[in-house]
Amino acid sequence: MAGVNGSNDLHVRVLSRRLVKASDSSIKPHVLAVSNLDLIPLTIQTSMFCIYPRPPTGDFNAVVETFEAGLPSFLNHFFPFAGRIATNPGSGLPEFHCNNQGAELVVGEAAVALASLDYGTMTASVRRVQQPYGQDMALSVQLVSFACGGFAVAWCTNHVLVDGSALSMLVSAWSELARSGTLSAASRPNHDRSVFRPRAAPAYSASLNKAFTPLDAERQVNVLTAEQSSVERLYYIEASDVARLREAASRGGGGERATRFRAVSAYLWKALAGVVGAADARCRMQWWVDGRRRLTEPPELRAAMRSYVGNVTTSVIREAGVDDVRRMALPDVAAMVGEATAAPAYDEHFQELVDWVEEHKADRYVETASLGLGSPTLSVTAFTSFPVDTDFGLGHAAMAMPTASPTARLCSGYVQITARPDGDGSWIASAFVWPRLAAALESDEPCVFKPVTAEYLGLLAP
Repeated sequence: MAGVNGSNDLHVRVLSRRLVKASDSSIKPHVLAVSNLDLIPLTIQTSMFCIYPRPPTGDFNAVVETFEAGLPSFLNHFFPFAGRIATNPGSGLPEFHCNNQGAELVVGEAAVALASLDYGTMTASVRRVQQPYGQDMALSVQLVSFACGGFAVAWCTNHVLVDGSALSMLVSAWSELARSGTLSAASRPNHDRSVFRPRAAPAYSASLNKAFTPLDAERQVNVLTAEQSSVERLYYIEASDVARLREAASRGGGGERATRFRAVSAYLWKALAGVVGAADARCRMQWWVDGRRRLTEPPELRAAMRSYVGNVTTSVIREAGVDDVRRMALPDVAAMVGEATAAPAYDEHFQELVDWVEEHKADRYVETASLGLGSPTLSVTAFTSFPVDTDFGLGHAAMAMPTASPTARLCSGYVQITARPDGDGSWIASAFVWPRLAAALESDEPCVFKPVTAEYLGLLAP
């Protein structure tokens, strides 16, 4: 009951809210155009929410002083985040006004202990701590202290500026700069969106065209169906369970060893097929893929991707028969995952995406599979391939979880996986899934997806 009562008592009192500008006056004001890939995700607010236990040295005042002292030089490297998101009056498309208007720094306090929060869902914990910020704000850094001495840091921005990899890069670069006073060459961001250009004669496949649907009310389910179709959960997967699934999903006798991501995806696919049962003949999995490591040509594009801040993400979908997935051994399902994510010719695929957006950017679109029409679709995205460095001098965060505020009425399932920041090998999964799938995951023996608790996060006093 302590968690429930603590959540009910949670109220964040804002102590200060001010703007912090980049300190390098030689950076000239300019307008940064979005790339076509920035227009694929919906223009929604997104953030990286980090929870820190009480630091062994220093206090919350030291945390605030670190951000006040370090943000001006940090924004010299991430100058667009000191600007504003605006709308081009001619095209109606978003653009970034980089005039050093200032990033927002919010300081608040909550009179409850971090351990008292209910971490079973994002809504009962993370979303109640984060404060509203302007739709035009490129970056709002929010610092909140708790009665236990722990604190939270929320890096709040917009999806039109970053994808998951870029958001992780933002937080990691801050940690490096705060600890060392400088950024290594590998951590210096590339904001040049001109690397993604449409061809003179845009070209794309018919299947790509079918992958997107105009985002309008007539093509979405009604609001009551959308609200009742999913439940929200925050799970963790112990390192030993990840290793066990990986072993079970690998072929014996010197065969291919499954990656951890493929193993967990295969487990989720079999769980999805199990709850669909006889209700539908088929089901789909969707994986979000970071293009930075997969783009190889031309060489200058490959080089630009190493520290690119922007959107370079695409989705891969595989549909299969429910009975087939249920009957197949876990290594065979894991192999299907690997085949699906490796199948696209990514250089050509991303060029087709850029071309497709060039001819459709006057309207808003959404991935067709996300609408919830046709066979059930479970989407999986993993931040485990680009871990987040959350140690800016006071130790790693107990949890670093991306959050977003979707505006469309989507009825597909969604699981977002991150690694625990301290590197213990366990994963944290934020899930919006059907109630039957949540029940199946929570009742499976041995249980893989366990509800996140304050004890797991190390927020209880020893």
